[in-house]
Amino acid sequence: MKLMVLILNKIDSLDYLLEGLTSAGIGGATIIESAGLAMTLSKLDSSFISSSIRALFSAGDVDNRTILSVIQDDQLETVRKVVYTTIGDLSQPNTGILFTIPIDFAEGTKKNYAKGEDKDDYEEVDDGDINDEIEEYGDDDYEDDNDMEEEQED
Repeated sequence: MKLMVLILNKIDSLDYLLEGLTSAGIGGATIIESAGLAMTLSKLDSSFISSSIRALFSAGDVDNRTILSVIQDDQLETVRKVVYTTIGDLSQPNTGILFTIPIDFAEGTKKNYAKGEDKDDYEEVDDGDINDEIEEYGDDDYEDDNDMEEEQED
């Protein structure tokens, strides 16, 4: 699994991008309003920013959006195709930045059900069983770790 992060400068393409990702099977994303360093600095009354830079960024007062989505490893190329189709070449100025971060654990990502399916079609996990396992194994592991730390200090 990967955390896909897209910092989108071309926010006029946001709707098309989200439609494309959904059509490509990317089931969910979080969209956060964000602002880059240059845009934020351009709004400040600081002496170290020249008036020409301030004028360059103040025209539209358009910030950007940061899109986060947990994707499977095999979905990365699909995401890249959708991004390049809707936004364009990310090497061009004022388009965006796309990167991924490996994820070794994620919980709660399977909440979207395919059309025609119902959540009743899926087996529910009994939280009691999980909590019992954590209590049974978690305490022993914690004590063992503490014992090892105490031995290293001595």
